[in-house]
Parts: sequence; structure tokens; C-alpha cells
Amino acid sequence: MPKDFSRSLRVADQIQRELADLLRHEIKDPRLDQITITAVEVTRDYAYAKVFYTTLGESEKITLVEKGLEKAIGFIRSSLSKRMQLRVVPQLIFVYDKSVEHGAYMSKLIDEAVAQENKNET
Repeated sequence: MPKDFSRSLRVADQIQRELADLLRHEIKDPRLDQITITAVEVTRDYAYAKVFYTTLGESEKITLVEKGLEKAIGFIRSSLSKRMQLRVVPQLIFVYDKSVEHGAYMSKLIDEAVAQENKNET
């Protein structure tokens, strides 16, 4: 295991906390009011950070959130540089996280299968 592996995890965790705080308290864009940062992955050289997010709503809401994030990315990155003690603040790449939707869909399928099984037993 590389030595800096734990440091990159700590940096990713700190970025996630700071982004959540920024989105909650400082960004006033109404498109970004119901966004949740689910994970952050930082490259080994700290040049890039993939920020996984999710939001409630339909596909139109997701496209609005994407546009809002693109517009606010400069402000977000400069605010991160002021809050964090890093020599270089990573370039942020926002990626929509479909795992929450997928989990809800799988849960629904399981519930339907259990209901069908109970119906067949009676």
C-alpha cells in the first residue's frame, strides 16, 4: 500500500466536507439547493478530484444541477483554496451518482418479488 494513500483519502474527505458546507451556506444558486455530495475521489498527484453528487428529482432537475455546478465551479474552487491548506487545489470534475437511484430500484424489485412470493404461498 502506498504511503500517501491515507493522505489522499483524508484530502478527499476534507474536500467532501468543505463542498457540503459551501453548498449549504455560501452558494445561493437555487439550482443547487437540494444537492448531496456522496463521495470524492482524488488522484494521487492531487491534480483532479471527482466529486460524486446526487439530487432528488427528474432528469430535468439533474441537467439544471449540472449547469449550476458548471457555472459555480470557479467560485467553489477558489473558496476551497481559501479553506484548505493545499499547495494546489485539484480541478473539480462533477459526476452524477446513480447509485442511490439504482439502490431504490433494486429495493423496489425485491419488495415486488417478496410480495409475489407471499401471494403465491397463500
